[in-house]
Amino acid sequence: MENESVVTKYALQEDNIMDNTIRPETIEEYIGQTDVKENIKVFVEAAKIRNEALDHVLLYGPPGLGKTTLAFIIAHELGTHIKTASGPSIEKSGDLAAILSSLEPGDVLFIDEIHRMPRYIEEILYPAMEDFSLDIIVGSEGNSRNIKIDLPPFTLVGATTRAGDLSAPLRDRFGIISKLQFYTTEELCAIIKRTSRVLDMEIADDAAIELAKRSRGTPRIANRLFKRVRDFALVKGKEKIDLEITKEALNRLKVDNLGLDKTDHELLLAIIEKFSGGPVGIEALSSSIGEEVTTIEDVYEPYLLQIGLLKRTSRGRIATEKAYEVLGIKRN
Repeated sequence: MENESVVTKYALQEDNIMDNTIRPETIEEYIGQTDVKENIKVFVEAAKIRNEALDHVLLYGPPGLGKTTLAFIIAHELGTHIKTASGPSIEKSGDLAAILSSLEPGDVLFIDEIHRMPRYIEEILYPAMEDFSLDIIVGSEGNSRNIKIDLPPFTLVGATTRAGDLSAPLRDRFGIISKLQFYTTEELCAIIKRTSRVLDMEIADDAAIELAKRSRGTPRIANRLFKRVRDFALVKGKEKIDLEITKEALNRLKVDNLGLDKTDHELLLAIIEKFSGGPVGIEALSSSIGEEVTTIEDVYEPYLLQIGLLKRTSRGRIATEKAYEVLGIKRN
């Protein structure tokens, strides 16, 4: 079928989403995001008491914080099925119609990168979200007709790293809007410990703390780094990940004590050395280090802003005093 890749669950890549074996399935297993988690738990229970579909949910925040995992947990807690798609994959009205018409009552439809969905597709989605109906035009120009299809009640869960890029009409149709925050070292430690149990590779407490500190407040990164450290430990013949092998592996992976990698260093050095500390526009910065603007804005900037190494102003990006200290550079 032409739309099969849109309707079915798309392939999950390790660098984008945690493996299914690692992903928690219930809200009790989900670590971190306490406020968001507790609120969703209340909303889900209330919807079940009313025997109604849960209001549409928008989850936003930097990549790797667990938006997809929360979508699957919502479906699990509701006791319904989940269908997934990504915004860029929905290119035609027929794509969206195929997805919506495949839903059963109470199902969850998860759309990742919902901000990248074309605007004309959004307009078809409005009545589906509000009235559970689908209005589409079929036929060629001059011989077209409008068809209205009734849909079962469903819950749309949208995930985005750029809530500001959503149109106001779409954003306003979400009854539940939740922002996911970076994780604490303690929360990441708990996640790493859980991953070690699931993957049957023990890790020492001090090694887990070290790994957590270098994971940029992001579970996806913590799990990815755990797997790479595990590789080093296995090759070294270790049955348990200790602090020594953790430091050795992370150093060889060019991940420093703050979790900064090679690209972070290149970005900060470019601002300081090529643009005198800033301000510098994002387009110029992108060209100077050979990274896409969206990659800088979505992947690197949020953490650099969070830990105070970067400032974003109306005139451009500025490296902070702390950035000079971290890089060991004296300000002229």
